[in-house]
Amino acid sequence: MTEPVDFCRLDEAISRYVRPGDAVHVMMGHSRWSALVRELARQHWQKPSEFTLIMASLSSLGAVLFRAGCLKKVVTVYSGDSFPVFTPNPVFQQAYGSGAVEVENWSFLTYIQRLRAAATGVPAVVTGSVRDSSMAENDAYQEVDTAFGRVGLVAPLAPDVTLVHAAVADRQGNLAIAPPMFEGVVGALASRRGVVATVEKVVDDLRPWSTLVRIPAHRVRAVVEAPFGAHPGGVYAGPAGSRLPVQGYLEDVPFWISVREATRGADFDAWLREWVLEPADHDAYLAKLGPERLAELVRAAADPPPPPPRERSGQPPTGAERAAVWLADLVAHRVAETGTDTVLAGAGLANLAAWVGVGRAKAAGHQVALAAELGLWDYTPTPGDPFIFSFHNFPSSAMLLDTEQVLGNLVNGAFLRSIACVGAAQIDRTGDINTTRIDGGPYLVGSGGGNDVITNADEVLVVGTMGRRRFVDKCGYVTSPGRRVRAVVTDLGVLSMRDGELVLTHVAPGPEPLADRVTHVKDRCGWDLAVSPDLEELREVTAADVEELRSYDPHGYFLGRARTPVPTTGSTTER
Repeated sequence: MTEPVDFCRLDEAISRYVRPGDAVHVMMGHSRWSALVRELARQHWQKPSEFTLIMASLSSLGAVLFRAGCLKKVVTVYSGDSFPVFTPNPVFQQAYGSGAVEVENWSFLTYIQRLRAAATGVPAVVTGSVRDSSMAENDAYQEVDTAFGRVGLVAPLAPDVTLVHAAVADRQGNLAIAPPMFEGVVGALASRRGVVATVEKVVDDLRPWSTLVRIPAHRVRAVVEAPFGAHPGGVYAGPAGSRLPVQGYLEDVPFWISVREATRGADFDAWLREWVLEPADHDAYLAKLGPERLAELVRAAADPPPPPPRERSGQPPTGAERAAVWLADLVAHRVAETGTDTVLAGAGLANLAAWVGVGRAKAAGHQVALAAELGLWDYTPTPGDPFIFSFHNFPSSAMLLDTEQVLGNLVNGAFLRSIACVGAAQIDRTGDINTTRIDGGPYLVGSGGGNDVITNADEVLVVGTMGRRRFVDKCGYVTSPGRRVRAVVTDLGVLSMRDGELVLTHVAPGPEPLADRVTHVKDRCGWDLAVSPDLEELREVTAADVEELRSYDPHGYFLGRARTPVPTTGSTTER
């Protein structure tokens, strides 16, 4: 018989239901944090608890558990910062590089599929991801020949306990969460001992919102009523027609940014004392944040965002902006030429270019849907807010789903044509992409959903500024294989795939002779770059182009802050 759910305090929930040596799963819906994780760090600070952390996206706050010294291993998809930009984090880099914490890298789909295998009690689940990448060397992945063809298989991933922040619970312990759902709830269903949850509110009866009840009480061990328990993450209460009985609030982006900055400075321990160790309980943590700050997060969730500032109007384009303009042109062209159904916008610069390109395609009458791996389908981006997972994009979505539905069934589905727009820390002459680790160098961030879409989309368009650190002869680690890469758009030109190798097919305009511009591109490439005999010149980037991009990223988080015109020939500076 299932034991009754324990309605208890935050400290009691961790001390009663999390044990040293556990595989602890932090479930990620659109609320990407829980006060339970902060309490886990407090109780196991500098103890040899040897947890295995199962967490899809660590973000800057994942560094709290690393500094706590209680981790043995991490099973993850993304080990990096999310705000204000997607970057490697020095705490993760140091821990992985020294061997203090072991890391096991997966793509989003394979991570979820492993949890699904555990939840359904099967020995393996078929996957279309990971093949031909370095992650295929993971022990939990195999390729086998069957009567139905050669298939990739992933083994079950079973947590001991799952920590989650849900919006609402009822008195029985059922948990309701509004979409988008990110990784979904399979990890909660796969957990050996069940779920420990924080919630905004406990209500008597959730049956009026039964379509949003995601986790049954039968899988829940404990519930803690903790308003703002997702902070600095947020809570989306749902679309107007089916809103949960709770007030939503936005993610606290300034707080996320402060965490990122703290992990890079000598004062990270001081930050940890102030925000993790010294607040005696969740109420003390909220009091430290202050009622005005919390009220503003609630208000901002209910109101439309303010118009974007024009603080960079008139500044010359950055190299990143030039590349993004030309990628937007290519996206709109390829949508029109191929009848593409969906464009998956990766994070950062690729995301902004895809937004502009899809907007142009829609304005021209093409029915193409923007997709985001969080679980957004056919959404309209919000001017002034460059973050792809912004809560402001949720109400504009035609469907709010989860990662498995968007990446697995739609973008990579058998019946829709898709384009993936992505960035790359490294890309080689065959189009292989590395976003995970540099041979003999630092850890980067991991796959995210990159491997899933780059492996399976109908075509892949890559964007990045040109430089030898990015354009390498051969990737030592292959996060995503390059066979679907069609073109790489840079600030100096476009490289297109010809007979299995990237060649220069378009060069940026400029006052220098064409031969000098071509030489400049070749000098900034890590291999002997071939030049197409039908080389073309890209169009000039206009002020209107730049303003359109900056309307989404007015502060230049992803587009960069132009102080001087972009150098062309004669520059050796890596950007």
